[in-house]
Amino acid sequence: MKRKIYEELNKKLDDLNYAMTKSKFLDLVELLGNRKELFWRNIWSGIVKGIGIGIGVTIITAIIIIVLQKIVTWNIPIIGEYIADIVDIVQNSR
Repeated sequence: MKRKIYEELNKKLDDLNYAMTKSKFLDLVELLGNRKELFWRNIWSGIVKGIGIGIGVTIITAIIIIVLQKIVTWNIPIIGEYIADIVDIVQNSR
């Protein structure tokens, strides 16, 4: 009877160990224990995210301006004038 309980307990411990290893839970606990490393990792993460957002917004804005300029060249009466004004405002602000 005790042997069966020990085998079941051992199986559950193996499952728990596998789950913790797969989810890298122990690495997270180790990182949280080292506040200096956590601080610097968060600083660098924030800097990289900020640079990525800046580059992404710049590229998307450039694509939108190019598309708007193409729409203006199609000479659609109402939309063309409105977009031409927007493009002029953006180009004057550069």
